[in-house]
Amino acid sequence: MVAIPTLWFIAPIGAILAMAFAALFFYLVKAQDPGTARMQEIAGYVREGAFAYLRQQYKGVIIFFIIAFVVFQIMAWGLGVLHWLVPFAFLTGGFFSGLAGYIGMNIATLASNRTAQACTISLNKGLKVAFRAGSVMGLTVVGLALIDISAWFGVLYYLNFPLGKITVIMLSFGMGASTQALFARLGGGIFTKAADVGADLVGKVESDIPEDDPRNPATIADNVGDNVGDVAGMGADLYESYAGSILATAALGMGAVSMLGESYSGWAINFVIAPMVLAGIGAILSIIGVFIVSTKENAGPKELMFALNKSVYLSSALIAVAAFFITRFLLPADYFFGVFVSTVIGLLAGILIGRFTELDTSHSYKPTRGIADQSEYGPATVILEGLAVGMRSTAAPVIVIVVGILTAFICSHGFSSIEMGLYGIGFGAVGMLATLGVTLAMDAFGPIADNAGGNAQMSNLPESVREMTDNLDSVGNTTAATGKGFAIGSAALTAMALLAAYLEEVRAALILMGDKAGKVMFLNIHYGTKFSEKIPLAKASIADFISFYQINVLNPKFLMGIFVGAMVAFVFSSLTIKAVGRAAGKMVKEVRRQFKEIPGIMEGTGKPDYARCVKISTVGAQHEMLLPALIGILTPIIAGLILGVSGVLGVLVGALSSGFVLAVMMNNSGGAWDNAKKYVESGSHGGKGSESHKATIVGDTVGDPFKDTAGPCINILVKLMSMVSIVFAGLIVGYSLNIETINAPFSNAKLQTALHNEVIAIDKAALINTPCMDCEDIQPDCIQNK
Repeated sequence: MVAIPTLWFIAPIGAILAMAFAALFFYLVKAQDPGTARMQEIAGYVREGAFAYLRQQYKGVIIFFIIAFVVFQIMAWGLGVLHWLVPFAFLTGGFFSGLAGYIGMNIATLASNRTAQACTISLNKGLKVAFRAGSVMGLTVVGLALIDISAWFGVLYYLNFPLGKITVIMLSFGMGASTQALFARLGGGIFTKAADVGADLVGKVESDIPEDDPRNPATIADNVGDNVGDVAGMGADLYESYAGSILATAALGMGAVSMLGESYSGWAINFVIAPMVLAGIGAILSIIGVFIVSTKENAGPKELMFALNKSVYLSSALIAVAAFFITRFLLPADYFFGVFVSTVIGLLAGILIGRFTELDTSHSYKPTRGIADQSEYGPATVILEGLAVGMRSTAAPVIVIVVGILTAFICSHGFSSIEMGLYGIGFGAVGMLATLGVTLAMDAFGPIADNAGGNAQMSNLPESVREMTDNLDSVGNTTAATGKGFAIGSAALTAMALLAAYLEEVRAALILMGDKAGKVMFLNIHYGTKFSEKIPLAKASIADFISFYQINVLNPKFLMGIFVGAMVAFVFSSLTIKAVGRAAGKMVKEVRRQFKEIPGIMEGTGKPDYARCVKISTVGAQHEMLLPALIGILTPIIAGLILGVSGVLGVLVGALSSGFVLAVMMNNSGGAWDNAKKYVESGSHGGKGSESHKATIVGDTVGDPFKDTAGPCINILVKLMSMVSIVFAGLIVGYSLNIETINAPFSNAKLQTALHNEVIAIDKAALINTPCMDCEDIQPDCIQNK
């Protein structure tokens, strides 16, 4: 067995350093002044509610994981279509994803009052406390993902598992991470927006009291929701993007080197570990980015945004330099530079998507100010303008991703070797996510700053402090929007890599079925009625699989799959938005009831029942998240059993193409509506309490489920469907219907067979004494060439 190259150890070292600095920042933030007794009391309510929700959510998730584990055991031991280690990989992916979200929420709930207290000293101190708290989330996600990946790879390799089997097994734990991410993001999104919508409609619009006013019973639930949705949910979301991109690229690397010929066979281990090494060095360099975040006093939104962005720019530049040397040392001389360029393309794509999202959602720029201008005419024009901004804003991210994918494919020699081109695209996804330590820190900064503002308001801190927290909150809205845009863009690249990885899983499933039966499997591709070609599975290229399964738009199964996948993105969004509406309706009723029945609330002498509102959001989120999640999980399985492999690929393509555009639109519309409200609250168009303010509140209410529930969940949906397809590839290959034979127009069995490609299984014993296809002599050791 070839020893693991020394460079691979950068991945586990990067993981350990990321976790070490996450622990350091955790204790540095915790050591900050927690503020007055009232500030600590408010933060305690939020912290208690957040952990109560998370405990309830994890109970339901654990039940689902147990059921899924049993199903996978049946598939492995009963049906023989899954490797026996896959169920355990599935569990570790879910566990580490959930743990990352838990740790991130723990620090976020500690940081809100400390950030508010820091703002009593200076804006720069408040910025640093909030960002370093967010960096705990970012570095924890990176560290835990690399620990999981490094441990699985190291153990399996030293147990002498073949490289191809290692990548197949490891890829499956992405489904565990994806499932946990969907439940965390979806449940958290429903929770937070039910509370937010209820608090805004009854508090600000009907009762004319300020945002985060302690008299509003839904205020604590709103702050709890920021943590469970935008911190724990986002952490789990990007954990699975990060892990999925690394694992898919490793699997594509194994496929690429096998297609380059015997002269490259010694490079296999390097192709597989290269994305892990890049991710490890990215984790280390992200730590540097965290330390350079600072700003001057009296900074405005643009200056604060630059203070955060420079951490991403520096980390990206350092990672680009490191990527050159990593690819040069690990990959062949004729391929390394193209893969390096693909990495840089991924980094640039991430930066550009973030920048375009900022331009479309920050109130420092015309699109969002245009929405605020429309508030002079009422809420209807605010909503129309916001929808138009969101729809138009899809152009730039789509063009960036399209150009990025095409350029990465070309630079990696994709038109001479599809496998290498796809490997380059996968490396682009890894490059985009290599800065995750700081990009996720920026995203988590948003809800922490939002909670700090709420704490300052409810604790009656001076107006000057509230102005600082409002500035941080406004920038936090933009970083949250750019973070979601980054998550959506990375999901598109990761899902593209997973499409190709799915075909590698189909190959692995066919080989597994053959091994269990003592047979060698061939693709028998028919060309008309007179010629066919038998291709050994081990030598079949992706182009062979595309030809074999007829993956083209004239194949009705593939085309039907595209329609179904596109539909799923819209139906899923509808269900999640309706879920928020139903849960918010219950919250509105409860807030109205408390205003009416609890004496002294509006005068400030009566205490609202905060716990009751938290419970309503918790129960609503748990009940409402199940149906959308099941649609995402079951659709590729059902489509695969009916339409086969080509139908599954159609579903994934349809979900990716429509879901990506829809997610960008909803994310940017929601972010722009939110910041248009913030712009009016800063004094424009009459300021707080004006008719324009109320109009933008309605727009923000519509945008809440767009940007914090449906939009961010779609990118998880796309990746989850890909992961489900990968794990169930063996079941679909072995048990899907052969619908071509239904009402076949030819009675002649021989002619009918000639019209369809087949998988042929030949006994290994029979092959030993038959001539080799290549050399026409009897070659007992050349079974795969037969």
